Amino acid sequence: MSASVVNSATCTFCGCVCDDIQLHTDGRQITESRNACSLGEAWFRNHSDHDLPEALIDGEPAPLESAIQTAAETLTRADMPLIYGLGNVTCEAQREALFLAQDIGGVIDSHTSITHGPTKIGVQLVGKVTSTLGEIRNRADLVIFWGVNPAESHPRMFSRCALDPVGKFVRNGRMGRTAVVVDVRETPSAEQADLFLQIQPNRDFEALTSLRAIIKGFDVDSRLSHATGLGLDQLRDLANRMKSARYGAIFFGQGLTATRGKHVNAAAVLKLVAELNEFTKFVIMPMRVHGNEAGADMIFSMTTGYPMAVSFNRGYPRSNPGEFTCADLLARGEVDAALIVGADPAATMPRRAAEYLARIPTIVLDPKTTATSRIARVHLPTAVTGISATGTAYRMDRVPIPLRRALTSRFQTDEELIRRLRFAVQKATV
Repeated sequence: MSASVVNSATCTFCGCVCDDIQLHTDGRQITESRNACSLGEAWFRNHSDHDLPEALIDGEPAPLESAIQTAAETLTRADMPLIYGLGNVTCEAQREALFLAQDIGGVIDSHTSITHGPTKIGVQLVGKVTSTLGEIRNRADLVIFWGVNPAESHPRMFSRCALDPVGKFVRNGRMGRTAVVVDVRETPSAEQADLFLQIQPNRDFEALTSLRAIIKGFDVDSRLSHATGLGLDQLRDLANRMKSARYGAIFFGQGLTATRGKHVNAAAVLKLVAELNEFTKFVIMPMRVHGNEAGADMIFSMTTGYPMAVSFNRGYPRSNPGEFTCADLLARGEVDAALIVGADPAATMPRRAAEYLARIPTIVLDPKTTATSRIARVHLPTAVTGISATGTAYRMDRVPIPLRRALTSRFQTDEELIRRLRFAVQKATV
């Protein structure tokens, strides 16, 4: 195998989905990844071909056809099968998974339910004023990060998207922007900000409500502001910065959506941004965790009308977060088989949910061995999305990005394997 260079490759490690990576390969593995951040570098360098067999049944090597047949029989026999994950695979694979969920009359859920599920509920309540990362890069002179630490979770957010770049209307780059970080502790992101506001844990809703009141010209009880950990003068200063910005943007993360209040917090910050547009231009964007988490939202919404937690057990799509979300279904013991695609719920779900997952037959599609694949009835190794599997991924601003192949793989892609599973299911139910 010969060495090669792939230009404009795409990194699917996080929601930034950077598409300006130059990959150098020796034909077997990636030897250099120019422009990638430290997380992207580790992602590319540690995803070479491996020694897994083409399929495993109960931890033992098995022919691929036998594994697919076993997986299909497991799903068709189940009364309430669950499909979960999909935030790390292509949109094409997500679409096939949706069709499979419909075929088996099961429930399908994505990583969104445990990351930005509350955001989706908040958007349904109050809407969202948003933009692309390119627009923020070219126009924003005030950038606020609330409950998120991009310096560690999305390392190129500052250098490529939000703070450092010279924009069409921000000619001085970093010198022309003000960066504000709002968090419960001082993080590496706070060290790079012009202003750091440390709020009390679980007081995001009070802080956001106070800001909304100040912006509208109402008096705010100083006792309420002190309960947030911020003085009234600090809140007024931030409100004035927001109103006087030429173009403002708020990025927020699970530090806001996973604390007390959850979707109410999300609705509050979304409403704050909408109200700021009475005075200036302001936009907001959730910082997505997984490489194609936003793609799952888009595919689910375009196909079923719902962004997550979709049930087909009545023959048509229904959605109800809390009822059909993966963690809740597993914790209550309501599913009797699971197909896990590009996820590791045994290592990331609450203990009660993970313990129940170990008691039901599980099929895993994943390019590597995980805690979930070790307890799975069937493990189907796959080609790695964005490295040895092509397709489409959506960036956190919902812009679709093509994925280029840098290496070939002896394994099939998630899309191909799920399609084969669908055919096996259809044959089994005839």
